[in-house]
Amino acid sequence: MEFSVPSSAYVHIPFCRRRCFYCDFPISVVGDKRNGTNSGTIVRYVEVLCNEIRLTKNLGQPLKTVFFGGGTPSLLSVNQLSQILDTLDQQFGILSDAEISMEVDPGTFDLTQIQGYRSSGINRVSLGIQAFQPELLTACGRTHRVEDVYESIKLIHQAGVSNFSLDLISGLPNQTIAQWQDSLDKAIALSPNHISIYDLTIEPMTAFGKRYQPGLTPLPTDEATAVMYRMAQQILTSAGYEHYEISNYARSRFQCRHNRVYWKNQSFYGFGMGATSYVNGDRVAHPRKTREYYEWVQKNISESQNITDPTDVFLDTLMVGLRLAEGLSLSELSQQFGQAKVAEVLTCLQPYQKSGWIEVLNRDRQPISVNSHLPSEGQIRLTDPEGFLFSNVILVKLFETFDRDL
Repeated sequence: MEFSVPSSAYVHIPFCRRRCFYCDFPISVVGDKRNGTNSGTIVRYVEVLCNEIRLTKNLGQPLKTVFFGGGTPSLLSVNQLSQILDTLDQQFGILSDAEISMEVDPGTFDLTQIQGYRSSGINRVSLGIQAFQPELLTACGRTHRVEDVYESIKLIHQAGVSNFSLDLISGLPNQTIAQWQDSLDKAIALSPNHISIYDLTIEPMTAFGKRYQPGLTPLPTDEATAVMYRMAQQILTSAGYEHYEISNYARSRFQCRHNRVYWKNQSFYGFGMGATSYVNGDRVAHPRKTREYYEWVQKNISESQNITDPTDVFLDTLMVGLRLAEGLSLSELSQQFGQAKVAEVLTCLQPYQKSGWIEVLNRDRQPISVNSHLPSEGQIRLTDPEGFLFSNVILVKLFETFDRDL
């Protein structure tokens, strides 16, 4: 089995002022007054991170995308961000037209800072808003206010960063349909090129996980969150945003190039505490705690083999590929996994085609039935919004069918 040579890098910056009540990401809380200019913890982390990058083998392709996620990457100083980008460029090379994205939180940067990020190479910013209602921000444990959102957008414009995205969360405790519509309308009014919509997931070890049970008050019902999902699809597509992935909407030519690497199940480098890399079929999760991560890097990223089973690769390809609006290419699936495997997939999914959750398209992108014959070319995709809404049902069926260990 052949794997693509990575040309994308994810860089995890784990620092946050506080931990949001829904968050189970690997982060390190530094408080409200610490950032890259006055925190020895952040200084040390950047040093180790750059060392990890230097110790990682260059497999021959320059980077087409870089994504700084977190955590709150906007707690880095401009010099620290430049140091990381320079190290990546020295080790792998970064193409002149690369997409270089950075997650930022409202209220964590000023004009000089965002201008410095842009001068260092950042050309895409993702702003974590989550909600436009003060009571919902407080309920989530967010550190920013609604006013900070508008101030941050003003700074982004002043700095000349034209490509920016906004994040929103549906299904929050006590969130109403009216509040959700208000957040969607206010997000559109800010005219971002990209909007990400995430449905709240209750993770066991989070503050929300200890307080709430999924499906029970004060969380919205499953029916209410389904209404929110359909509402987002209708409002955002009517406003000119393409629903190109289950949780993501973009104006023409502004899909996130980096995230498409994940959804196409292509190789990528991962750097930093808690990051995951996927290189040569070897999916390696980095240690999630600071000390363990430092020790791991100090051991020269020693032989951490975690070779992916072919069945896992196949299921990963289905799972992430079906998140995209265009779905999966039948010919590419056949080339990678064989026609027999594709035939099994189509047979497994026939009931969902009848229910209107799955579409099979021919080479002319026209919907066809697969009852009589199996197409060798074309696409298989989830319908929008119903197929996307019930994607978990379809994926469970695929995993039950193909994962022999279940």
